[in-house]
Amino acid sequence: MFTQSPIPFVCLARGLKAPAVSLLLVCLLALSSGCSRFRHEMHETVYVSARQMYLHDRVAAVSNRVAEVTNGQPLQVLEHGRRFLKVKTEKNEIGWIEERAVIDAKAFNAFDQLGVQHKADPVVATGVVRDDIYLHLTPGRETERFYLLAANAKVQLLARATVPKVSPVAERTPKATLGTGQAAKAPAQNAGSKTATSGAAHIPGLPDAEPPVLEDWWLVRDGQGRAGWLLAGRMDVDVPDEIGTYGEGQRYVGAYVLNKVHDPEATTPDHEVPQYVTVLSPLKAGLPFDFDQVRVFTWSIRHHRYETAFRLHPIQGYLPVRVTPGAGGSAPVFSFQIANGPNMTTDPETGITRPASPRTITYMMVDTQLRRTGSDLGPIPIGHLEGAKAKPGKMGKKKAK
Repeated sequence: MFTQSPIPFVCLARGLKAPAVSLLLVCLLALSSGCSRFRHEMHETVYVSARQMYLHDRVAAVSNRVAEVTNGQPLQVLEHGRRFLKVKTEKNEIGWIEERAVIDAKAFNAFDQLGVQHKADPVVATGVVRDDIYLHLTPGRETERFYLLAANAKVQLLARATVPKVSPVAERTPKATLGTGQAAKAPAQNAGSKTATSGAAHIPGLPDAEPPVLEDWWLVRDGQGRAGWLLAGRMDVDVPDEIGTYGEGQRYVGAYVLNKVHDPEATTPDHEVPQYVTVLSPLKAGLPFDFDQVRVFTWSIRHHRYETAFRLHPIQGYLPVRVTPGAGGSAPVFSFQIANGPNMTTDPETGITRPASPRTITYMMVDTQLRRTGSDLGPIPIGHLEGAKAKPGKMGKKKAK
């Protein structure tokens, strides 16, 4: 490196004695070696997206396992191969892994930012995943995925979105029109993108397709504060068993405690029994509203069972349901939103649909009677089917027992 000394160094060396020149050379060599080592250690980091994988000592049909890595684990990239990466674990275990089994730092940071962005979002309901499932960066089966939740994991539901199950363009394009090379180059359609949510453009020479099949996704947050989207059909909303059987063919979207009553014969702790306000929706995906029924369950001290004290349906209701529980003798209050007209807004990135001008409907429960309160006391439109005539809603009455 120093066989041909730069002119500035020669000029400097002429004014120094031999020991000083030697010391200067040693310092420069050490500095050069340190910089070289620093550059060598600046490796790319990837993260395991698979459930679990083995690192192998070589890329070959016959190879040895050198380490096991699991979902979320960071790996340091030492070398890029064809479809494989040579990586090193935090325990200095070195081996090869398939490139499809990891995500890069950019995708990892996007998931991390999603968790930060929704860290303080209010919880609209809680749920349990049925089996192992990945969290996605945006709604859609083909979108980037990373965190793997174990079966029976608890999640907090933050927002619901609706996207096409399959890209409308992909459904309308005959496979024969795309060769192998064309198919490989065709960009993947993000199910949550603006194109997907706004419908497919007409393709000359092809007939108009049927409307795409829609499916619901939930933005959730797990116990570690990680956020992501998961398919609604792969989880169940937490609902107390005592009222879960009253669904009557509808899906519970949320159940919230209003207050508690004392029943000396109840088997609950301290004989305190919770009373609930619940919201439900039809067993159908892709609806333009979060729920279509509000139902309040109160506890009958006389019959020692839950009874329906209030029911409002069918409406076009939107989350969140906000509850101020009754305490110290005060009456519990709950509220929800409905649309103030037909205009809706849809987020092109996620597919979240919200009313452009929402109304907040508020109820207060006195004993077992519900009455409207708050600033909006106007009629509540009833009906959500296309072409159905809306009419003012009335407060449900408790059935005689």
